[in-house]
Amino acid sequence: MIMKKEDLRIVYMGTPEFAVEPLRCLVEGGYNVVGVITMPDKPAGRGHKVQFSPVKQYALEHDLPLLQPEKLKDETFVGALRAWNADLQIVVAFRMLPEVVWNMPRLGTFNLHASLLPQYRGAAPINWAVINGDTETGITTFFLKHEIDTGEVIQQVRVPIADTDNVGIVHDKLMMLGGRLVTETVDAILADAVRSVPQEEMVVAGELRPAPKIFKDTCRIDWSQPVKRIYDFIRGLSPYPAAWTELVQPDGTVVVLKIFETEKVERPHSFAPGTLQTDGKTYIRIAGADGWISVNALQLPGKKRLKTDELLRGFKLTEEYKVR
Repeated sequence: MIMKKEDLRIVYMGTPEFAVEPLRCLVEGGYNVVGVITMPDKPAGRGHKVQFSPVKQYALEHDLPLLQPEKLKDETFVGALRAWNADLQIVVAFRMLPEVVWNMPRLGTFNLHASLLPQYRGAAPINWAVINGDTETGITTFFLKHEIDTGEVIQQVRVPIADTDNVGIVHDKLMMLGGRLVTETVDAILADAVRSVPQEEMVVAGELRPAPKIFKDTCRIDWSQPVKRIYDFIRGLSPYPAAWTELVQPDGTVVVLKIFETEKVERPHSFAPGTLQTDGKTYIRIAGADGWISVNALQLPGKKRLKTDELLRGFKLTEEYKVR
């Protein structure tokens, strides 16, 4: 007998904004979400005010039962989770689950991952797809098993990446599609229509690329690279966490300059990589290995993000400044 969606007990796990859309689609679609699990609250920003995760915010607004375990193997948590008696668990941008958790529901646990698995396993798949200059990415639902991001694939949706897209644009496209794919995957499970495919059997063009977590050092711009690589690197980190470089002032003081928007000018030159050119009014360009990066939006420490001409109105930049 095929189960109705109102009777299927779903536990949902997720934390950031990306995970809110699928939860919203489930709740508004009339699916039976019996509980939500998200990360513990943490202090954020300058005042260290305690901040709720976007998923917690949504769960509270819709009176959904909520758990925020510190440790996922904690017996009290595992007992509370078992009491929800889930038929199915759904994980979107949460954290690695122990077997005692992912193996609990009779229909298993599936994950929504923001790449075309097996490509880009890891914490930052959207960033790395853009950084690497890919022209396509996508989203995947797959059943969880021991190794992270390696379970059998249920469904995939492909999405083009335009040369002008930054990671924020691609994130939002995938987030909206992710909501739909999660409900479609639940419907397929309900209809017993899932024919999942082991990732080893999937055809992948080119080599497998990882998507490791991004740290501050990862975001430093290397001006000795070709301009296409620098351009893709900057948009793959924009608007968050943002690519940066060091701006060396004429007196030797160094400040961190974040760069958000650029254009690439592929034109050979004889300047050293990192050479800065500006008219002090409308443009800033920085030399890469085989051309120039024209900077359109940037941010100085403690200031807000500005367009180049706005920044130059209040900041006396000359060609005596260097970047490194």
